[in-house]
This record gives sequence, C-alpha cells and structure tokens, in this order.
Amino acid sequence: MSVMGKIAAKRRTEHGTRACMRLREQARVPGNIYGHKQAPEPVTVAAADLLNIIKSGSRVLEVDVEGKTETAIVREIQWDTFGRHLMHVDLLRVDPNEKLTVEVKVELKGTAPGMLSGGILDHEMRTLTLECLAIQIPDSVPVKIGAMEIGHAIHVRELELPPNTRCLNHADDVVVQILVRGAAPELPTGNETPAQPEVIKKAAKEGAEDAADAKKK
Repeated sequence: MSVMGKIAAKRRTEHGTRACMRLREQARVPGNIYGHKQAPEPVTVAAADLLNIIKSGSRVLEVDVEGKTETAIVREIQWDTFGRHLMHVDLLRVDPNEKLTVEVKVELKGTAPGMLSGGILDHEMRTLTLECLAIQIPDSVPVKIGAMEIGHAIHVRELELPPNTRCLNHADDVVVQILVRGAAPELPTGNETPAQPEVIKKAAKEGAEDAADAKKK
C-alpha cells in the first residue's frame, strides 16, 4: 500500500522558460497541481523535498500549499536529459476514497530453478494497469518466480493482487516466462503470406515477356 507523504508547496506567479530556470537555480522545482474539478494551480516545491518523496516510494501526498492542504498523487516527474536534475512535477488532486487507474511496476521475487538449468528469463510485462483506491495504490506487484522451471509461464490471471484491486490487463497476457536457451521463436500464423505478392509479381513479369516475344514473331 502507498505510503502517505507530505510536502510543502508555494504558489508560482511567474511563468515561462526563464522563470522556471531561475526557480531551478534556487533548488526549487516548478510544477502544477490540478484535477478533481478544480482549476489547475502552478506551484513550486523544494527539490530536496521532492527527492525525499521519490526515495520513500510515497504515491499519495498531503500537499500544503501555503496553509491549504490538498491530497494528491505524483502524476508525472520530468528529469533532465541525463536524469540528474528534477525539471518539473505534476500533482493530481484525488479523493482518498475514489478509485484510480494507475500504472504499477512488476517486481520479480526469488530465483527461478529454470534459470539455473540454463533457461532464459523473459520478463514480458514490466508494469500493470491497476484500478484501486487512491490510498491503496501498491508500490509494486510482487511476482514469485521461485518455482518456475523451463517452459513455465505466469499469466495476469495468476497474480496475487491487493484487496479491492483489479488488473485491467488481459487475463491471458504473459507476465514472465522461462524459455529454452537457443529455441527458435514461434512464428505467427500466416507468416508465409508476404511471399505471395512476390510470386504474383514474377508471374506478371513472365507474362509481359511472353507477350513481347509474340509481337516479335
């Protein structure tokens, strides 16, 4: 379940690229808090505070905007090209008791015996789309692979989800599987069909050549 974090924000009155650059030079991150049928509000937060929130894994926050407290989730964080400096943050207002659709990472637990036997771990799905209460957003979905042998797969329908949580991905989607090393990938049905136009093209060319020969005669 998500850890409830707290962060202080200030209203942002200056806008534009230059204003945002000045804020970053002051170790503050420009952002917006929006949603829940209220007008978007430009804000800034201390870069150090936001880094602490990221490290703590908090997804639901109490945001203190100059004395006004709002509940929000971290919707998007933008970094610079090298992933070193925080550039922007978007906070989405939520009701703690409303259901949200969120992307949550898949976390593999254990070591698959099939890997020790020479198999290859194929981690197909890195994230899942979940529907759950704002205060119950899991930090990750753990998937136990400690009993997986070569040829075994775990599908979405087999996952253990937190209470009151629903996965919106297809039930038959493969989350993780152990493949035979060096096995040829299975070709999709009808893979041979692209060769057909080439045959038709060749036949048309031969027909044209036959017609040319007939004219010469």
